[in-house]
Amino acid sequence: MDSEAVQHGLLPLSACPPTANSCAHYSRGCSVVAPCCGQAFGCRHCHNDAKNSLEVDPRDRHEIPRHEIKKVICSLCSKEQDVQQNCSSCGACMGKYFCKVCKFFDDDASKGQYHCDGCGICRTGGVENFFHCDKCGCCYSNVLKDSHHCVERAMHHNCPVCFEYLFDSTKDISVLQCGHTIHLECMNEMRAHHHFSCPVCSRSACDMSATWRKLDEEVAATPMPDIYQKHMVWILCNDCSATSSVRFHVLGHKCPACSSYNTRETRAACPRI
Repeated sequence: MDSEAVQHGLLPLSACPPTANSCAHYSRGCSVVAPCCGQAFGCRHCHNDAKNSLEVDPRDRHEIPRHEIKKVICSLCSKEQDVQQNCSSCGACMGKYFCKVCKFFDDDASKGQYHCDGCGICRTGGVENFFHCDKCGCCYSNVLKDSHHCVERAMHHNCPVCFEYLFDSTKDISVLQCGHTIHLECMNEMRAHHHFSCPVCSRSACDMSATWRKLDEEVAATPMPDIYQKHMVWILCNDCSATSSVRFHVLGHKCPACSSYNTRETRAACPRI
């Protein structure tokens, strides 16, 4: 029997041995029966990976509606049954952490799983360490409770770098100063390539004051040729949105309002007489 085909739910349930639908994402004692296609998978990620692969016809690709799962299969005795924590046949615990709303099972309870009613899904990290922001529509670390910039439905979109949906992503997420969100690993990749602005709104993604002071020194140490001494340009500041007319410099243009060099040239100004 093709074990890979079984794991991806490509064979009928009757052909699956008790351990066929093992999960690569969670440690659990059951597989779920997808209500959308009637096939068995280790978890929703197993289903989505299989049904959205490049080998699948684009017209047939889909994701599992997790809250509509009605049936699970015990990995110990292969009993198909309604969603519940303990097997109705052999009594085995199918997940030390169990959420009847999300139909979610996980034997590794050390993750601090909890169900957030505001998000409507389960999250990890311990309920005592997070709060739900109603305006942003997601959970944030308590560290950000009084300091984050609210953005409506902040995580209900794809990561602007890798385009994976952020709201229910299993990867760590970073909240930028502007309030926009991005995968932490994507943010680190941007920094490794010396890109420090939000890919959504272009505001500085972190405190850049030390960098701006260094640029001040470099600009002062690099005078422009006489032909450019009176050349002025209009700039738009990406950090404070102010527009200003400043002296042209090849290294950068400093915003007079907030001292940021995160600016863009909009048009040339008339030469100063």
